[in-house]
Amino acid sequence: MAQLIRKKDALEYHSKGRPGKIEVIPSKETKTQRDLSLAYSPGVAEPCKEIAKNVDDVYKYTAKGNLVAVISNGTAVLGLGNIGPEASKPVMEGKGLLFKIFADIDVFDIEINSTDVDHFVSVVKALEPTFGGINLEDIKAPECFEIEARLKKEMNIPLMHDDQHGTAIISAAALLNALELVEKNIDAVKFIVSGAGAAAIACCNIYVALGAKVENIFMFDVNGMVVASRSDISEQMKVFAQNTNAVSITEALKNADVFLGLSVGNIISGEMIQGMGEKPIIFALANPEPEINYDIAIAARPDAIIATGRSDYPNQVNNVLGFPYIFRGALDVRATAINEAMKLAAVKALAALAKEPVPDMVNVVYSQKNLRFDANYIIPKPIDPRLLTTVSPAVARAAMESGVARKPITNWDKYESELYSRLGENENILRFIINKAKQNPKRVVFAEAENLKILKAAQQVKDEGIAIPILLGRPQKINSLIEDNQLSLDDVLIIDPKSEEQEINRERFGEIYFEKRQRRGVNCYEAKKLMRDRTHFGCMMVELGEADILISGLTRQYPSTLRPALEIIGVKKGVCRVSGMYMMLTKKGPLFFADTTVNANPSEDELIDITLQAANFVSTLNIKPVVAMLSFSNFGSSILPETEKVRNAVERIKKLKPELTIDGEIQAGVAFDKELLRENYPFSSLVNETPNILIFPNLSSGNIAYHLLQEVGGAEAVGPILIGMNKPVQVLQLGSTVRQIVNMVSIAVLDAQNKI
Repeated sequence: MAQLIRKKDALEYHSKGRPGKIEVIPSKETKTQRDLSLAYSPGVAEPCKEIAKNVDDVYKYTAKGNLVAVISNGTAVLGLGNIGPEASKPVMEGKGLLFKIFADIDVFDIEINSTDVDHFVSVVKALEPTFGGINLEDIKAPECFEIEARLKKEMNIPLMHDDQHGTAIISAAALLNALELVEKNIDAVKFIVSGAGAAAIACCNIYVALGAKVENIFMFDVNGMVVASRSDISEQMKVFAQNTNAVSITEALKNADVFLGLSVGNIISGEMIQGMGEKPIIFALANPEPEINYDIAIAARPDAIIATGRSDYPNQVNNVLGFPYIFRGALDVRATAINEAMKLAAVKALAALAKEPVPDMVNVVYSQKNLRFDANYIIPKPIDPRLLTTVSPAVARAAMESGVARKPITNWDKYESELYSRLGENENILRFIINKAKQNPKRVVFAEAENLKILKAAQQVKDEGIAIPILLGRPQKINSLIEDNQLSLDDVLIIDPKSEEQEINRERFGEIYFEKRQRRGVNCYEAKKLMRDRTHFGCMMVELGEADILISGLTRQYPSTLRPALEIIGVKKGVCRVSGMYMMLTKKGPLFFADTTVNANPSEDELIDITLQAANFVSTLNIKPVVAMLSFSNFGSSILPETEKVRNAVERIKKLKPELTIDGEIQAGVAFDKELLRENYPFSSLVNETPNILIFPNLSSGNIAYHLLQEVGGAEAVGPILIGMNKPVQVLQLGSTVRQIVNMVSIAVLDAQNKI
């Protein structure tokens, strides 16, 4: 299903808070006067003098080696055309963001106000001292060919025009695998190419490098077939000009083996591809609409292997499979260029990766049970975490073997470990949770639906297929908010617990609540009256199976929401106390903090409950739980009731769950310091494992720790995640953002799926 993006949401995303999508963050200490003296005057003079003596030391003392420029003049922005440099800036910032999140490469985007080739080349060439690499973007043909060719000759750092070579590399990997599946040789197949721009020319060039014959490539532009007799074709097109009379693309498609579309949408019909050869390969890569609709193509030719540029169909040819990892490999060996050998290495690495077993996380994100190499999976998926450790080393090796590497890699195992350390798991975890939720969406009751944030979150979870919202509140108020904010929730169920229509349900719910609480100081009248409260009403809906999940707490204190849930739904069998946990998304990956919201001073038994519940939750995210039970002492260095409680809990858990990696009592800093552990506590099970679950000895320490990490450490907090309930209830943090609410709904849906 195509992602529904509203104009208002897109504009708000780019404008809220700090405008744009990127910022510059210092990578060194800057807190003291000494720090500033080292960073600037007088300390900065020392690296300057070293670089003046040896210019290559610029890589040692500055960020040049991990800095790429994304440069455009906005003359050929995908889907938008010649919109100019300023209007292209959001795209370039987005490209920089992809470089960072997929390959940990820093980017400055540079928009040049020039369409003159000489001027453009002069500006880019002058930037060479600043950058480790140059990514040219969205520059129209034929100027892009001359610009890239001249800069590659005149510059000594890796440079690539991604619109050309990115598409070429990804589609070439897909082509190799498609040809293998249909058992055809690349040197014998007939290609029909719709489009003769930068990407189409680059694709054909790389296909030829892989063995395709120029005489078998028939190219078409807006004026028809590219033939030698035409006087309006560029020098690059002349390479593929046929020495024959021009025919229509319909005629050319007869008996063709491969169709490559890099032009405009909906120009190819089902009838046109019916004349193609046996088991045709159809790459319809125009965006957002392919040259031929996927469903039409597969209906006309069920034997075809089809790829598009869209994520909602199999085999998406997406440039993000290539450019971050190609530049990563090129930067890491300090390459002087991105040459043909490096591009072909990327092609072959991508093709080979598609034949490897697919990680469970990728299957879940794409709602697949078992992706495997076949007609619907000929190239890896963009979120596959193996791309960085597969493509980048292949590119680095090719750079070394082709003689353009200035800093060869000697220890490949160490290099792979360094690449793994660059991978941030945070976004992958959120993708996993959201996409797992989409596989089996549940009915979510929003108890505070008269709040705009709740309605926006309900809209988002509905649009994305995460959950089926049910809104509690006054219909007039809710519908007014929906109309005023142009939301589309007309088909969502709205229930007002106070209305006359719900009197029967209030009576029914109240009687059941009275049965549960009649010996806890609640009389029948009070029980029924409480059902006018939305949280009580929503809890009863979940308890009786009329909804699957309750979400509340945005505008209420935590205890006032948690109490009705405990009274009505209760805790899971075998659990003595529920607990609260935060998933902290840090630069080094996710950390899970418990208990941070419920138990003020947990007993030994309650600590065990909290730990086992947290470990079980983390396991559902396809993450191996590694637990550090924290204290102010290390392994008996202080003999106090609080430390003994933690130490005893650890020993009991080890007996209950010997397969769980856990240790304590231990100080937080020590738990993450491998060298200190090896020197002083070599017996610890954390010597070779990094903790991802931190269990705090009391509520104060846990709550303080997560707030500090969030506010001072810059981590994103997802939670509080309520664990141990018999049925899914999540109590929102007071004042949660729409993003936080959506995250909590996704987690609750995951919880509901696991409770089935």
